[in-house]
Amino acid sequence: MSPQFELGDVVRVVRNVRDDGTFPGATRGDLLVRRGSLGHVVDIGTFLMDQIIYSVHFLDAKRIVGCREEELLPADAPWAESQFETRERVRNLKALSIDGEVRVPVGAVGEVLKVIRDVADDIAYHVHFPVFPGRTLQVRERALGPVTPGIQETRDA
Repeated sequence: MSPQFELGDVVRVVRNVRDDGTFPGATRGDLLVRRGSLGHVVDIGTFLMDQIIYSVHFLDAKRIVGCREEELLPADAPWAESQFETRERVRNLKALSIDGEVRVPVGAVGEVLKVIRDVADDIAYHVHFPVFPGRTLQVRERALGPVTPGIQETRDA
């Protein structure tokens, strides 16, 4: 297990970092650092002997935050801002079909499992829709919208 980043490296955090109850002076769930923010690696350690944890100083947020390796990219790596992030609920704007059969109707609500930024010309997401149980679909960002409070959710196919 060798670290991908070194002390002093400039890195970008790929998802919002929220307090998990361990950040002094913050409340569980508080936003600590916004996705896309740049910071400098100031320390490298491990958690449970199998995860590398980087202490990253985010100057704009005036915070040093612990980040896992998968939460960071080199600052010079290509970056595309996404509209949604992992664990957010989304509504599909188009019917989603497989082999010509609609599996997820327009308006169905799902949960983002993963953000995929390396899709040409568009961000995509792995999304689970309860109306299509047991399956995860890769959906382009332009086919998704936010869940608007007060609008009926589609739960049945």
